[in-house]
Amino acid sequence: MTIIEMRNLTKKFGDLVAVDHINVSIREGEIFGLLGPNGAGKTTTIHMLATILRPTEGTAIVAGYDIRKDPQKVRKKIGIVFQETTIDRNLTGFENMWVYGRLYGLSGSVLRDKIMELLRYVELEQWKDVPVKKYSGGMIRRLEIARSLLNEPEILFLDEPTLGLDPQTRVHIWDYIKEIKKRENITILLTTHYLEEADMLCERLAIIDHGKIIAMDSPDKLKEMVSGDTIYIKVKKNGMSIRRFISTIENSLGGNPKIVNKFTIMINVPDAPSAIPKIFEIANRTSVSISELKYNRPSLNDVFIKLTGRSLRDEMGSWMNIMRMRMMAKMRRGR
Repeated sequence: MTIIEMRNLTKKFGDLVAVDHINVSIREGEIFGLLGPNGAGKTTTIHMLATILRPTEGTAIVAGYDIRKDPQKVRKKIGIVFQETTIDRNLTGFENMWVYGRLYGLSGSVLRDKIMELLRYVELEQWKDVPVKKYSGGMIRRLEIARSLLNEPEILFLDEPTLGLDPQTRVHIWDYIKEIKKRENITILLTTHYLEEADMLCERLAIIDHGKIIAMDSPDKLKEMVSGDTIYIKVKKNGMSIRRFISTIENSLGGNPKIVNKFTIMINVPDAPSAIPKIFEIANRTSVSISELKYNRPSLNDVFIKLTGRSLRDEMGSWMNIMRMRMMAKMRRGR
C-alpha cells in the first residue's frame, strides 16, 4: 500500500528549480531514502512533504491527505527530525519533550508517561533533568528522534539524521532507526549524502541530482547497473614476467587489464571471487610474485558516477555541512 505519492512535485525559488517534477511512490512500512549531494533538492522535498514549504507545481499525497489541500491533517500524521538542531539547549531533555507534546494536545500523566517511555527507549532517562547544552551531539539526535515519536506518527521524516556525528555515534543512530521501524511499524523517509547510510538502512532509495530523480530501486538493484568487480593486483618488480602475466590474464579472463602505476595492475571481471584463484595460478605459471591483491564490489558511488559522470563525495559534503552547522550554532548562541 502506498503511503506517500509525489505527483510532479516541484519547487522553484525564483529562477532556481530546487525540485523538478519528481514522481515517487513510497510503500507503507518501508525505509525509503533520498540520496544525493548537498543542494540536490533532498531537504526541499522533505519540507514540501511536511507542509513547511508549498510546492510551486504538482502535489503529494501523504498518509491519505493532499499536502496542498489538507496540510493540518498531514501534520498530525507525521514526525520530523530536521537537518539542523531545533532543540532548546537551555531546557532539559524532559522539558523539550513536554513543550513538543503540548503542541500536539497531549498533557498530564498521558504525556508524562509517554515522555518517560521514549526517553528510556533512547537511553536518556537518566539525563532527563539535565540541560540539553550539556548533551553530546549523539544524545541530542536521540532526543530529537524521541521527540518526533511523541504524537505516534505514521510517517517519520529524517533529514540527514547523522550529519556531523562521529562514525561510532552514527552507527548507534542507525540501530535506533532500524529498531524504530520494527517497533513502531512506521514508514521512514530519510535524506542522506552518506553512501554507507543509504546502503545500510534503505530498502529502496531514489538518487536525486539537481532536483531530478535519476534512478530509483533497492541499493542492490541499483548497484547491478555497474557491471562486474574491479581487482587491483600489486606485484614485485620483474619486467618480462609482468608483461607475460598481463598478456596471459587478458587471454584467460579478458577484463582489459591496465597498469595503474609501476607495480599495480587493475582488471575488471564479472565476479572477483571466482577470478582470484585463476589470477594466482597465472602468476605462478608466469613467475610473478603478488605482494597484495584486493577487489571492490560496485558501490552506490559507482552508480552515481555512472549516472552523472562525477563522484558523490561523503567527505567534502560532510565537512561543508559540519562547518555550516557550527557557524549557525554560534550565531544562535550569540543572540
